[in-house]
Amino acid sequence: MTTTTVTTVWEDAEIISTYTRAQAIEDGVLVDVSKVAREAGFVYPVALTAAVWAMIEDIPERLVGIQDVQGRLWDVVWMARLAARRGGSQTIYRLILDRHENGRRLRYADLKLHCGPGDDMEPVITLMLPNED
Repeated sequence: MTTTTVTTVWEDAEIISTYTRAQAIEDGVLVDVSKVAREAGFVYPVALTAAVWAMIEDIPERLVGIQDVQGRLWDVVWMARLAARRGGSQTIYRLILDRHENGRRLRYADLKLHCGPGDDMEPVITLMLPNED
C-alpha cells in the first residue's frame, strides 16, 4: 500500500493579519440586517456594506415623511431576495432607490448580492455596490 501526502503552497505560510466579518460589523464596515432579511425569506445571515447603508439613509429632502429608512431597507432586502431566487453565488440587481451621487439625483441603484463563507465557513450574504468586494 502506498500513501500519498498532499501539501499546499500555503501550508507553512505565516498569517500576517485577519479581519473577520464580526469585526467588520463591530467596526461599522458592514451593517447586520439579518432580522429584516429573515422576514423577507433569507435563511442565511445578511449584511450590507456601509456604502449601501449610506444610500438607504440618504433620503432625498422631497421624500422625507414619505419614505423612511426601514421602508428603504425593506425594499433593498426584498429585491435582493427576488434576485437570490435566480440562483448563483453572485448576482447584480437593480431597484428604484431615489438618492444622490456626486451631486446628481438618481432614481435607480445597482447592487451586488454575494453569498460566500462567513467567519466559521458558514454561508453568509453580503449586499454591496457592484464595485465593492
